[in-house]
Amino acid sequence: MAKRIKSSELPEFDAAEYLNNEEDIAAYLTTVLEENDPALLASALGDIARARGMSLVAKEAGIAREALYKALRPGSEPRFETISRVCAALGVRLVAQPMHSAH
Repeated sequence: MAKRIKSSELPEFDAAEYLNNEEDIAAYLTTVLEENDPALLASALGDIARARGMSLVAKEAGIAREALYKALRPGSEPRFETISRVCAALGVRLVAQPMHSAH
């Protein structure tokens, strides 16, 4: 019989460990944006900022590091200006696409 593993024994998953280049970051953000969840977007941007270095991202976005942590923590609802500045600091932009293809 296979040994059962408790979920509490599993290592914590950290997306930041897998965001190594712009393509990975763009794919991650695209997937998150499809969920249409502002809190999830803030959390994902936090993952990306941690992967890049929170202090560096804060400096490039012109936001205090502590304020950036607060704005991008899970469950937060940052202003669009904050999201826009963080995206610019990360070297990515949000792109609109039609929801339905033309027939």
